[in-house]
Amino acid sequence: MVAKSPPPKTSNRLLLFAAAFLFSTGGAAIKACSLTSWQIAGFRAGIAALTLWVLLPEARRSWTRRTWSIGVAYAATLVLFVLATKLTTSANAIFLQSTAPLYLLLLGPLVLREPIRPVDVTVIAAVTAGASLLLLGSQHAAITAPDPGRGNLFGLLSGLTWAVTLTGLRWVGKRSGTRESPEAIVIAGNVIACVVCVPVGFPVSHVAFTDFALLLYLGIFQIGIAYLALTRSIRHVPGLEAATLLLIEPVFNPIWTWLIHGEHPGAPALLGGCIIIAATFARAYQSREPQT
Repeated sequence: MVAKSPPPKTSNRLLLFAAAFLFSTGGAAIKACSLTSWQIAGFRAGIAALTLWVLLPEARRSWTRRTWSIGVAYAATLVLFVLATKLTTSANAIFLQSTAPLYLLLLGPLVLREPIRPVDVTVIAAVTAGASLLLLGSQHAAITAPDPGRGNLFGLLSGLTWAVTLTGLRWVGKRSGTRESPEAIVIAGNVIACVVCVPVGFPVSHVAFTDFALLLYLGIFQIGIAYLALTRSIRHVPGLEAATLLLIEPVFNPIWTWLIHGEHPGAPALLGGCIIIAATFARAYQSREPQT
């Protein structure tokens, strides 16, 4: 009997780290672009869809109504995150999107027939407390965050739509004989976001070279290459380790914005974000343990 060679775990970890690192640069890059939120969201999504279509040939087949349905939720997440990032701090935008576990735990029993465990109640309470600090903490308008109130609302909604997206992906994954692929859903979401946002973003008066370069970076690397690395690695990395590596995104997103734009999120936002990240890690840790 020939022993199977172990999977290349180090390369998979590096790919997953690269994906999370690229995701984390979105906030700083979006704020650096002088185009409107709708223009950024639309052009970024269009470039990302084309990039993924070229790099993921397996995602070009078996598109169904479910592919487009879940794609709508993902498209909403893409657009809402850009709107939030342009209006509030990067920290608030990414931390509020990270409240998705709260909605996941609430949607699980309804859609996936997954019971809520006692530990889940603690996670729900912690995420709610963290989100409350983000929403209620005193925050004044600034150059990089001109309308924190509306931006926080968009960030909170992006957490909900991201949870719907993840629930849809898990629901599709649990169906026997399903034809939908996560990669196709990601492309569909970007196509929908592009089709919706580009008409709203016109007319485009002027696109500087820096803006053009930032759009290419956001579409090709921050979304396209990042999702390619994610899809190639995540199924080969243990769940807890994958969840921990992906936490690089919410941790480093506000750091890049602080280093590049000098944006300071404030103590309540940082505390709320730390609570949400800790709750997410705790949930991942509990999920990896066998049920008795």
